[in-house]
Amino acid sequence: MTPLLVFQRISKSFGAVRALRGVDFELRPGEVHALLGENGAGKSTLIKVATGAHTPDGGTLMVDGEVHDGLTPALAHDLGIACIYQQPALFPDLTVMENLALRLEKPASFARVRWTDRRKRAMELLAKVGAEILPDSTVNELSMPEQQLVEIAGAVGAEARIVIMDEPTASLTRREQERLYGIVRALKSEGIGIIYISHRLEEIFALADRVTVLRDGSSAGTFDVCDINEGELIRLMVGREVTHLYPPPLGSPGEVRLKVDHLCCHASGVEAVSFEVRAGEILGMAGLVGAGRTELARILFGITPADAGTISMDGRIVTVRSPSEAIDEGIAYVPEDRRRHGVVLDMSVAENVTLAAHRRYFPGGWLRDRIEAGAARDAVERLAIKTAGIDAPVSSLSGGNQQKVSLSRWLATEPKLLILDEPTQGVDVGAKSEIHALIRRFAEAGMAVILISSDLPEILGMSDRIAVMGGGKLIGILPSGSAAADVMAVALGQSGTPGKDIA
Repeated sequence: MTPLLVFQRISKSFGAVRALRGVDFELRPGEVHALLGENGAGKSTLIKVATGAHTPDGGTLMVDGEVHDGLTPALAHDLGIACIYQQPALFPDLTVMENLALRLEKPASFARVRWTDRRKRAMELLAKVGAEILPDSTVNELSMPEQQLVEIAGAVGAEARIVIMDEPTASLTRREQERLYGIVRALKSEGIGIIYISHRLEEIFALADRVTVLRDGSSAGTFDVCDINEGELIRLMVGREVTHLYPPPLGSPGEVRLKVDHLCCHASGVEAVSFEVRAGEILGMAGLVGAGRTELARILFGITPADAGTISMDGRIVTVRSPSEAIDEGIAYVPEDRRRHGVVLDMSVAENVTLAAHRRYFPGGWLRDRIEAGAARDAVERLAIKTAGIDAPVSSLSGGNQQKVSLSRWLATEPKLLILDEPTQGVDVGAKSEIHALIRRFAEAGMAVILISSDLPEILGMSDRIAVMGGGKLIGILPSGSAAADVMAVALGQSGTPGKDIA
């Protein structure tokens, strides 16, 4: 059987940086071939070679047995190569059917637009991937999972034979992940080859036939998934043992730090939510899509203030009508989309570190470079941020290190309560382990932590208790050590009393 795609000794450099060092890779028809590696290992460069965004410096590239010196994006499209990125590449102000048409229709001068045909085709493609989305919906109205389904519909419509999926489940809930798994298996059954990139190792064992591990731009090996285990994959990826992906707690929670009583926000769809978080405790927030977890976080941080109910910090009722008031009360919030809201990519590490605490670092409004530099160096050392220097733009950092900068920005406000929304989304296993260790360290220092995550193993491994939300309401609270099935049962409304601990 002729492989769909073959890389032989592919190399690529950017100046003095060697991104790929003689990488071999092969994709067969009807195969899910996982591509693993830490951020900076060369995965993105390799898929950009496959999609024609980069031309390799050396090596051989073959598609369907035919050798190509290099691909262009147009040629890759014509050869049936499609890529679904972690951040969907859609035009936000256009409709779903317009985005699909741009991908699928060949441009022609003075061609008449047949809107009825466009709408019909869009509906057929959306139905094929199980997306309950109206073709006339504007993309900026869609959630991230819905945008990803539009991307997949486009790949199906283009009759792609090689589909690259780059962290496709990073922002999906468990139910959405299962739907995506079904789509992947359906594509595989049709003979389509899938390159699957993910930092979630459980997905690799659920979906992939083979796995190739990259480290420092080189291939660390290709294996049948049935012949390797999780520990061996981690060692190949990071070149070292990762002993505690989920570090255990070392102490007991203290006094109640945050108390929420019947909190409501009509605009956010959050209704009568009540719970407590103690100093030194990590409260995990689980739930299906639309559960209201992020909406609750935005209420607590004053982005969308509550209509009713109370928020208490250390036994004192506080008013939180804006982020500045939240910061004054000792509340910090690291948002889900770090590239849009967590960091300012074009600013330096130093500028990002002090961004949320200007009043503390620069009283009177006068910027002081020496103070900023000192704060940044302390943050880099404290959080082990890997950067060329404190003056380097945050855009030059890996995803895990960008997340650490985002954390340092809010730690600079010296919070009592830290709200983390998807803190390890899209980061590699090594960085994930480091971030988990930092979160546990914050809790042990007496900080109360609310951890929102769609990664159920992360919720189970890191939480002292697990609050499950659904439809803007708190359905129940589970103790540490609960099984995944218990969390899903509560999320699906099969057990639990709203707002109550479930023993």
